[in-house]
Amino acid sequence: MRISTQMMYQQNMRGITDSQSKWMAYGEQMSTGQRVNRPSDDPIAASQAVVLSQAQSQNNQFTLARSFATQKVSLEESVLDQVTKAVQSAQDKIVYSGNGSLSDDDRNSLATDLQGIRDQLVNLANSTDGNGRYIFAGYKTDAAAFNQATGVYEGGTTPISQQVDSARTMQISHTGSEVFESFTSNAALEPDGSAPETNLFKILDNVITALKTPVEGDQTKAEQLTKDIDKANRGLRNSLDNVLTVRADLGTKLNELDALDTLGSDRALGQTQQMSDLIDVDWNAAISSYTMQQAALQASYKAFSDMQGMSLFQLNK
Repeated sequence: MRISTQMMYQQNMRGITDSQSKWMAYGEQMSTGQRVNRPSDDPIAASQAVVLSQAQSQNNQFTLARSFATQKVSLEESVLDQVTKAVQSAQDKIVYSGNGSLSDDDRNSLATDLQGIRDQLVNLANSTDGNGRYIFAGYKTDAAAFNQATGVYEGGTTPISQQVDSARTMQISHTGSEVFESFTSNAALEPDGSAPETNLFKILDNVITALKTPVEGDQTKAEQLTKDIDKANRGLRNSLDNVLTVRADLGTKLNELDALDTLGSDRALGQTQQMSDLIDVDWNAAISSYTMQQAALQASYKAFSDMQGMSLFQLNK
């Protein structure tokens, strides 16, 4: 192979260019804090980082989904807490209405109080979230769940569900029918074997009508009133048991969401560490390599400077 001045010049320039490229690469690592800034830096690590980044994005999405679910479940629990207190208040008044010393006017006054509680319960059943969506209407969130006048459920039949983790889809709401028109499996039965009225609002409507009916001096009507009061007591007790069962389910879901949040946080921490191991710079190694490469580049500059103006004839002297 022929050795020429031009060839030596090209080799020195290539050495300088390579040294400068490596030196700048270490500088880029220190400026970005990342060892892998482009796929060519480490193809395997770069591909693994893409997969891991997708997993991180999915984990973040589930975190947001759980936040939405927690807000919705917490709101329903808050409303049902008020429903519980209202039903208990109605129970107290109905029990008191069975006092034989009360007059028709007294019972009429109690009926008025119960009407107020009944209207309050319908308003609670038609509660909305911060965006105006009815929380007990299933997927028909744009319309009231219950008819204010009749107390009939007009919402959707399917409760809202939300995927809150990769392998967990959770029902995050209950329909009004599940809450206000249902009894538990161990509900008290009617003594005569007849089908019980399960709609909470109709239970109250029936006893309100009964209390407004004058019974003084009419033994038959008085006996019927006693039966109506007893039936209302059973109905409200069954309704309250159902509401408390729904609240227990909500509490269980809130606990599970907390546990999933903890798991998601741990997962995010692990993913962050894995990503750091894949692409983040090793500062000790990078600083050391940067310094060494800088020295090598300076040496290359010096060698190239010394070679300038020299020829093979001068080197052979």
